[in-house]
Amino acid sequence: MHSVNQTLSPRSRLVLGGGWGQRPRSMSAELHETNTTFGDVPKYKLEISESQILDRDFTRHRERKTKIICAIGPSCWSVDMLGKLLDAGMNVARFNFSHGDHTVHGTALANLRAAVAQREHCHCAVLLDTKGPEIRTGALKHHTPIHLIAGQTLTITTDGDFEGDTSRIGCNYPHLATSVAPGSRILCDDGTLQLDVTACRSNEVDVKVLNSHVLEERKSMSLPGAKIRIPGITDKDKHDLVHFALPYAVDIVSGSFVRSAANVRAIRACLGDAGKHIRIHAKIESLEALENLDEILAEADGIHVSRGDLGMELQPEQVFLAQKLIIRKANIAGKPVVTSTQMLQSMTKCPTPTSAECSDVANAVLDGTDAVMLSAETAKGEFPVQAVATMSRICIEAEGSLNYSRLYAKTRDATPRPVSVCEAASSSGVEMALDVQAKLIVSLTDSGSSTLKIAKYRPEAFVVAVTASAHVARQLAGLSRYTNYASVFLNVVIGASRCFAR
Repeated sequence: MHSVNQTLSPRSRLVLGGGWGQRPRSMSAELHETNTTFGDVPKYKLEISESQILDRDFTRHRERKTKIICAIGPSCWSVDMLGKLLDAGMNVARFNFSHGDHTVHGTALANLRAAVAQREHCHCAVLLDTKGPEIRTGALKHHTPIHLIAGQTLTITTDGDFEGDTSRIGCNYPHLATSVAPGSRILCDDGTLQLDVTACRSNEVDVKVLNSHVLEERKSMSLPGAKIRIPGITDKDKHDLVHFALPYAVDIVSGSFVRSAANVRAIRACLGDAGKHIRIHAKIESLEALENLDEILAEADGIHVSRGDLGMELQPEQVFLAQKLIIRKANIAGKPVVTSTQMLQSMTKCPTPTSAECSDVANAVLDGTDAVMLSAETAKGEFPVQAVATMSRICIEAEGSLNYSRLYAKTRDATPRPVSVCEAASSSGVEMALDVQAKLIVSLTDSGSSTLKIAKYRPEAFVVAVTASAHVARQLAGLSRYTNYASVFLNVVIGASRCFAR
């Protein structure tokens, strides 16, 4: 697999990084040079017809391939509401461990499983989203927010216990002074407060406030482009994995702020043999993770394009390029990829999305994402069911414009050789299904690996995964864009790898 820097085209250069207002750091990726390629990865040929545009019932005639992940929160965690989300199209339930405790999440998960049990042939994967390592500002005197004025000087100390005021605040990152330099940018409170570093000392940094802002205590702090020296997995993450992921039998762990393959291995080691069946996804949220994308892809079972945090590290107008790059590389690696952040954000308060949001979801599908995620829309929004139903219709419309024969050919041609026997058989099976216009492909699988190899080649037919593992059935039903019907169980199944071995 090519590295990010090897996808350079002489005719078009993408420079990623540097954060807001900084000189960008060099990273290259090839753009659409012709009508057929995005670097060494396929561009999806489209087949858009007038009849599809004019047919108001088009989405009723087709099954959706793209999966929908829903964040679970107060708006939807009752049995009744979770059942409605399942009926509307939810495939994966996301439990965000940045909020809530084990009791709250455990109750919501029990409600989810009760709702699933009420529905025949229903599968819903369970995803645990770790809190991950975070850099935050410290406490404030009397817990009172401070009003910072544009142009003023502010000192940030690495004393995490310091109670701040308008001239000096603390943070919980001991290496701040050596991670930034004069001219570096620091973003606080999800990027709403921008600071410019003017001086660094042993345990504190002077900054100039670039915009007026009311800062509350313990807000997020981002260092665009900096090499962060914090553990890939925190003590809280370890506790959540050992005391929730394992006993509550989650299917997927999504690692927050993964920066390297070592971070993925740390999560896997924490889960141990008892959690070896759990699939580990890496959230790409920083420039460092983007630079290490190839090694992360090789180690992780799936990838999340976390556009919100990426927008802190990159120029905002570059995030869509990073999205396309990550999705293409994940597609060729055969790893499921999820696109998230503000996809239907307006539906948190409104019953209908904006046209721009609809285009955003559709273009993620055309890019090749396996799943799209709803966050606040379902966790705390006023219209969670409508949001899921709307996203489902958008995905179906987008999928209806794909030319699967060309998509298969481009995926096959972009796959490095040699391939395994199992992958060769999977590729040939998809080609055969296209030639005979098959409606279904049946895959016998122990672990789901062979089924994911079939899905990599983007068949037009749906894939039936025959498996003896409930974990595998849920994972496939929730992960891969092309395995909607992973619901056939046998007591004993000989998977593809063992068949070839014999």
